[in-house]
Amino acid sequence: MENTAAQRQPKKTDNNANQTHYYVTLTVAIIIGLFGVFVRFVPDVISALDQYTFLFSLIANVSVLIASFIAFKTVFAILGFGSKK
Repeated sequence: MENTAAQRQPKKTDNNANQTHYYVTLTVAIIIGLFGVFVRFVPDVISALDQYTFLFSLIANVSVLIASFIAFKTVFAILGFGSKK
């Protein structure tokens, strides 16, 4: 008795996560976030800038928020949320 299986076409995938622009965007978001973390501690290292603590903290918070927004937007684009198909 012979085993026969029906021939089927290979599965077609979108491979959405393998596109390089997602990795570039996530790398930029990580760099912006790291910049924000390092800026937060500049007044601690350079004591002459103690009077500008609020300014450095504000810049750090804004950059971390921007990096988080970019990262979440990119991850949701990879997962397919928000795409109109």
